[in-house]
Amino acid sequence: MKRYLFAALCVCPLLAHADIYKAVDADGHVTYSSSPIKGGKKLNLEPLPTMKPMAVPPSGFPRVDGETQRGRDDTRRKILQDELDTEEKLLEVAKQNLNEAESNPEVFKGQDGKTYRNVAKYEEKTKPLQEQVDLHTKNIEALKTELNKLPK
Repeated sequence: MKRYLFAALCVCPLLAHADIYKAVDADGHVTYSSSPIKGGKKLNLEPLPTMKPMAVPPSGFPRVDGETQRGRDDTRRKILQDELDTEEKLLEVAKQNLNEAESNPEVFKGQDGKTYRNVAKYEEKTKPLQEQVDLHTKNIEALKTELNKLPK
């Protein structure tokens, strides 16, 4: 029901000239509608404050010429590319560490002399390594997204 309320409140600004009605049934369920409903009351919603977009920047607004901006973009691209290269190297190291940990499971000898896997210790060892792999993967995705946003 909260989703309907949220949706109704999101739609309200779009329906600037529409009337909104609210009804509460015997079970306490709230219903919003743009048309009159039985037992509903018309809501008097104040319009949301809005601003007109600026057509022309105000005087004194700092401007950057195209060449300066291209230089800044190139510098940003280089920084992001360096970070991406570093993250890719760190990801490879993290994957190697994880593979090494996964290939060496934790074991112990039982009282009967048999060897058993210590699953809890294995997970304790591999979980942080998997988190490192996930972290570097997410960082790489974020850096690639930022690089793709830069003008070519």
